[in-house]
Amino acid sequence: MPEPELPRPDATAYAMGRALHALNALLPSLGEGNHELNITADHTNGAELTADLTVSAEPGSLRVTDSDKEYAKFFVLLTFALEHSTVHDAVLIATTADDPPRACGWEVRAGWLHPMDTAVLQDAAADDAAPHRVHAAPVLHRPLGEHS
Repeated sequence: MPEPELPRPDATAYAMGRALHALNALLPSLGEGNHELNITADHTNGAELTADLTVSAEPGSLRVTDSDKEYAKFFVLLTFALEHSTVHDAVLIATTADDPPRACGWEVRAGWLHPMDTAVLQDAAADDAAPHRVHAAPVLHRPLGEHS
């Protein structure tokens, strides 16, 4: 199998901007509470990559409760998922610490996060030891000037 090409620096910088926009759209859409974000993607070399991020949202403030290293790992994986040259089939799941926990998810398509089919997410949640209440993920609007 041929080695994957390295992403172009301009494409990576553009994807970093999209990752910032995605987080700015995503985090407030989760509402108040404690949220665990998990991103999973397949690397072109066949390896599965994952990163987690825990966020606490209170009125007027959002706080990442993980280390800088964990935030960087999450942000880099999100960036390369949006850039799409070295990773593919990326999915981001948000779980909110309610009783029972709520879950929603997005899949990366065309350089942006799009809500997952709730039936697919429900099937995945059924395999989890803890029951989850699956709900539709909010639509995250792209930055102005970008199109799907």
